[in-house]
Amino acid sequence: MSRVNFDQLLEAGVHFGHLKRKWNPAMAPYIFMERNGIHIIDLYKTIAKVDEAAEVLKNLAKQGKKVLFVATKKQAKQVVADKAASIGMPYVIERWPGGMLTNFPTIRKAIKKMTTIDKMTKDGTFDNLSKREKLQITRQRAKLEKTLGSIVDLTRLPSALFVVDVMKEHIAVREANRLGIPVFGMVDTNSDPNNIDYVIPANDDATKSIEVVMNAVCEAMNEGLQERKAEKVDAEAAGEGEAPKRERRAKAAIKKAPAKKEEGEESANEAEMPNKDEE
Repeated sequence: MSRVNFDQLLEAGVHFGHLKRKWNPAMAPYIFMERNGIHIIDLYKTIAKVDEAAEVLKNLAKQGKKVLFVATKKQAKQVVADKAASIGMPYVIERWPGGMLTNFPTIRKAIKKMTTIDKMTKDGTFDNLSKREKLQITRQRAKLEKTLGSIVDLTRLPSALFVVDVMKEHIAVREANRLGIPVFGMVDTNSDPNNIDYVIPANDDATKSIEVVMNAVCEAMNEGLQERKAEKVDAEAAGEGEAPKRERRAKAAIKKAPAKKEEGEESANEAEMPNKDEE
């Protein structure tokens, strides 16, 4: 069963592309027709591509891997932030920090700086600073939080990128391509799909369109996370089932060991006792 249906996509305006004069010829396979100078996206192909992408993302989530969501355009920011946060995935909704993937160790240093400032606040070091120093550090912390706060838990490079508007986020796409990180993207009729591993042909300007695609993708990932949890519980239960058996065996062995010793002691005592018949 598909994760999205035709009517749902139609209502959200997923089928509206850009003006014909702005189109990218590489998107021709995903265009159904032209109406009033605007390209109309083939929603049946969108449904197939959403299902394909959702299945791959579900498996990534099930394996415990991180997917970085990227959307810095105004109409996508809040939707992406809410959906990504709901499944515990990192996201970037402010300016893309250049070299975020290709120079990841530097980004990690900046995140560690945030952690250091937080420790200073907790252990009282911050209170001993001058008013000017406090203001500088507070501003620095706020700036870091704005750009990197949503990727604090990203301790290593993400396993995949999900991008809304691949044209606007071309730097992020280029970095991912360079490192061989697979890219999932909502691609409109004015964008180039050639650098995207999993193309989802859709209107990337309307909030409703972005929301319906994000819903389908994040629900699939949530399923993957739930399956991962269930497998862990089953594994732990199987491990607990073996533990009592081992304990019972160990106790039985302990009980047997002293019994043998006592028998040996009794036979030794009997040997030391004089025989009445001999007397």
